[in-house]
Amino acid sequence: MSEKWYEKAGEQGGVVVSSRIRLARNLKNYPFPNKASLEQKKEIAEKVKRALEESNSTLANSFSFIPMEDISRIQAVSLVEKHLISPEFASDRKGRYLMLSKDESISIMINEEDHIRIQVLGSGLSLNECYDTANNLDTLLDNALGFAFNNKLGYLTQCPTNLGTGMRASLMLHIPATEKNRSINRISGNLTKLGMELRGTFGEGSDAKGSLYQLSNQITLGLSEHNAIENLKNIASQLIDQEEKALKETAKSIETQDVISRSLALLKSARLMSNDEAMKLISNVRAGMFTGLIANADYAKLNRLNEQIQPATLMTAEGKELTPQQRDIKRAEILNKEFSGI
Repeated sequence: MSEKWYEKAGEQGGVVVSSRIRLARNLKNYPFPNKASLEQKKEIAEKVKRALEESNSTLANSFSFIPMEDISRIQAVSLVEKHLISPEFASDRKGRYLMLSKDESISIMINEEDHIRIQVLGSGLSLNECYDTANNLDTLLDNALGFAFNNKLGYLTQCPTNLGTGMRASLMLHIPATEKNRSINRISGNLTKLGMELRGTFGEGSDAKGSLYQLSNQITLGLSEHNAIENLKNIASQLIDQEEKALKETAKSIETQDVISRSLALLKSARLMSNDEAMKLISNVRAGMFTGLIANADYAKLNRLNEQIQPATLMTAEGKELTPQQRDIKRAEILNKEFSGI
């Protein structure tokens, strides 16, 4: 079985859980997905699939082609939980297709808001590496298919906010200390002025689970991909420094030490565990690992568990629907086993 991208440790893993690069692209001579017929959507999907299969790229052999109508609702929601597709892509699966790499680091949504959404994920602070992979795929598909491009507006997209580079770069940040001191709203407002956006765990309109927030660029027109990535890294660096100082300061208190110890104990022994509680406890353990209160910092394990314990992902692994209580029992069993040796 191929190792998944989230099973690997990454740079700055205590605060930066993951990096993502997403490119929005459309083919010439086809209407945007909201105006395209089902036959046109199928044709677009076949062209993307063929372009990868007939390329000389080593990446081409790693993809599975998934017609979204062929999978269940639970399987689709699991893909959302893993940040591989958007909630909107999962909600209406007709005429939509997914190309997914074996390690789940690359997903290509076909006929979402745009014809093609190339997404590359990586552990820790790895924006440049993710961009290099996304750019190689972008070049490969553009050479084979021809993307809609305007010399003044850049890549043409259904939503005007994606015009230009069509790129969204984002980082998943674990910032419990920043969250606790209630400065999230102030920081979010300041970031908006800088062309950045701070959102919940699953993107726009979602809440933060386990103190996980997405930091991404808003501006895609008028600056290069390189500049957008460097701007994001510079802002993230400030947030990381702020979070590190706050975490290390709070770790000196007996109250914080007690919370972390109790969290680890519950993960080892609880018989029932809701998803929200589990993510909060894992967040506390991550903070404990980062500050040295818990030895042997294994951030890769925490990343994997945050994916594995999600409701639909649990049921997909079990191959059947589970009641909420059955999920809570199974989740507790998984966590008991994983944390028993810590």
